[in-house]
Amino acid sequence: MTDFNTQVITEFRANSGKVGGPFEGANVVLMTVVGAKSGAERTTPVVYFQDGERIYVIASAGGSTKHPAWYHNLVAHPELTVEVGTDKYQARAVPVTDDGERDRLYANAVAQMPGFGEYEKTANRRIPVLHLDRV
Repeated sequence: MTDFNTQVITEFRANSGKVGGPFEGANVVLMTVVGAKSGAERTTPVVYFQDGERIYVIASAGGSTKHPAWYHNLVAHPELTVEVGTDKYQARAVPVTDDGERDRLYANAVAQMPGFGEYEKTANRRIPVLHLDRV
């Protein structure tokens, strides 16, 4: 885990899910996932968006041409632990496979955080969107 992620996770847990820096004002979720190859648990802070009662995350990797490691881990092991604010629960990551639904959700994210529009341009890939459904 990077020092940056460690700092964000510590701040998140100390402040009931609120963080500053580049995540200030954004909705942040901590996702604890099982490594696809290692089997080790890894916790990652990720911006999330809501659609009704459901939360979703975008595997943008900041506009990288590759999917983030957490995405590959969730494809291999979709069960995860989610922390939102002070709420901690088990969930299942479900990729959005319907193109129209994915596009609607992604547009919603861009409306809330315009940087996601730039990510899609620079990534040169279709950026996955996933629901994190409580189990």
